[in-house]
Amino acid sequence: MPDPAFVHLRLHTEFSIVDGIVRIERAVAKAAADGMGALAITDLANLFGMVKFYKAARAAGVKPILGCDAWIEGETDREKPSRLLLLARSREGYRSLCELLSRAWLENQHRGRAEIKRGWLAEGGARGLIALSGALAGDVGMALAQDNMAQAERHAREWAAIFPGAYYLELQRSGRGDAEAYVERALHLAGRLGLPAVATHAVQFLEPEEFKAHEARVCIAEGYVLADQRRPRAFTQENYFKTQAEMAALFADLPEALANAVEIARRCNLELELGTNRLPRFPTPPGVTLEDHLAESARAGLARRLAQLYPEPAAREAQAQRYRERLDFEIRTIVQMGFAGYFLIVADFINWA
Repeated sequence: MPDPAFVHLRLHTEFSIVDGIVRIERAVAKAAADGMGALAITDLANLFGMVKFYKAARAAGVKPILGCDAWIEGETDREKPSRLLLLARSREGYRSLCELLSRAWLENQHRGRAEIKRGWLAEGGARGLIALSGALAGDVGMALAQDNMAQAERHAREWAAIFPGAYYLELQRSGRGDAEAYVERALHLAGRLGLPAVATHAVQFLEPEEFKAHEARVCIAEGYVLADQRRPRAFTQENYFKTQAEMAALFADLPEALANAVEIARRCNLELELGTNRLPRFPTPPGVTLEDHLAESARAGLARRLAQLYPEPAAREAQAQRYRERLDFEIRTIVQMGFAGYFLIVADFINWA
């Protein structure tokens, strides 16, 4: 990876259905044009754009970082979840992320949110992951926004214990009125606990002029109209894809926070093997190959079918040869394509149903 001054570790693409409008190809092209050696995709509670992003980034010479902006279940109130940014350091981290998200969607949805329980992470679900605090949307950030340093410290200590050497306090300056007070308190907390701080920027759209279109997307998802003065406004016109120079100017007083963004990008090294079929090994009798088992099963099935079609033995035998020839041709084709296991698995499903 080249030596960039900054790397975007927060990016909501069009696959963040409720609050992202970034097209993956355009984001990757913008990163490449800016000389940004790496780029992360961190959609909200999903990895839907992972493969598309990975292919596009590799093709453009940009190191792909895969992660997720995760919902964390509220400790005392289900109506007040927090956020945590999770990045896969390795294949182990990718598996951890897949397991956490799958479990959240299957077991712990609330009001359409797939929420991860803290206990899942503490029980080993954090392996291979780097965690960023979530800025003002994280539990630490929410406590800091209320000037509750004791609670913020408790949360930060808990996360640092779950992610030893891999937990960072996020610093953001995206035009919100409470941003500077949060940054000041977060830096104080980082110094007090000896935790690293990292500069991030929540990219929700690519260009400043796309802000209104993004607001429309958010209103559709949340059931508001643009003209409603009382609707929540979680984003500003600053949530566009800033260049390295813009981020360096924004955090000129905190160069170590910028450097930590690059360091995190260096720590994340996940390679995916695409284009290879991964099928479970279908159990066969001892000493029998998948191909032989397929052929035996198919011929046994043909014999049963012929007995139904031609109850008379003489008529059955007269027709059997042409069916056997057709079956042998099909079996050879399936075996040549390497699909013997696939057909056995599908047949198992059909027979079970």
